[in-house]
Amino acid sequence: MEAFAKSDIGKARDMNQDFYSIPSDEQDSKLFILADGMGGYQGGEIASRLATTSVKSYITNNLSKALPDREEILKLIKSAMEYANMVVYEKSKEDKNLEGMGTTLEVCFIYNNKVYIGHVGDSRVYRIRREFIRKLTHDHSYVEKLVKDGTISKEEARFHPKKNMLMKALGCTAFVEPDVMVKGFIKDDILLMCSDGLTNMLDDTQIYQIIKQDYKNSVTKLIDKANELGGYDNITAIIVKA
Repeated sequence: MEAFAKSDIGKARDMNQDFYSIPSDEQDSKLFILADGMGGYQGGEIASRLATTSVKSYITNNLSKALPDREEILKLIKSAMEYANMVVYEKSKEDKNLEGMGTTLEVCFIYNNKVYIGHVGDSRVYRIRREFIRKLTHDHSYVEKLVKDGTISKEEARFHPKKNMLMKALGCTAFVEPDVMVKGFIKDDILLMCSDGLTNMLDDTQIYQIIKQDYKNSVTKLIDKANELGGYDNITAIIVKA
C-alpha cells in the first residue's frame, strides 16, 4: 500500500484551516483522517486539528477490541467521531473567540481489503477502480439536499451561491450523527480523500484524469490545478493506492 498527502493554503486565505493525518510507517494502523475547519480567527484551525487528533487517539486506543469484527469497527469509528465532536464542542464553549467553530471530518480505516469510512460535512472520499471514479460520501450540504430533491442539477450545484452552507458539521452542536460505511478496497484501487477546496475547483472527470495519469505525484498536481483555477480555499488531498 502506498500513501501520499499534501495540504496547501490556496490563493485567497490567510490561514490553512485544513488538517490531516496519515500513518507514519508500516507499523501504524492504516488510518487516514482529513478535516476542514471553519469558524472565526483560528477557530477552524483549532477545530480541524482537535478533531483529527481526538479521533486518531480514540481509534488507536480501542482498535484491538474491535478487530476483526466488521460491525464493531464501524461502531468504533462512529464512537470516535462522536467523541471528537464532544471535544471540539466543549473547547468552543471555553473560549468566546472560538464560539461556533466546527469542522468536516473524514475517517478511513483500511483493513482486510475493505475501507471503513466515517463522514461528516462536505469533504469527500472517492474510490477509483479501473476506469471509474465513484464518490463514496454524500455532502452534508444545502445544495446536496437540493440535488437529492431534484430542485437543481449536479452542474448547477457546483456554482450555487450557497454551496458552502453545511447542514451538518462536527463540533457545532453537542451531538452529531456521522455517516459510517464499509466499501471494498482491493488491489490497484485508489482512494482519494479531499477537502472542498479541491472539489469546488475541479470536477470528478478532471480529478480522475490527473490521478490516473500519475497517481504518485497526483496530490501535488491536483493542488496545483486547483490553485491555477483560482485556489479560493485551502486544499488538501490524500491518495492511498492498494
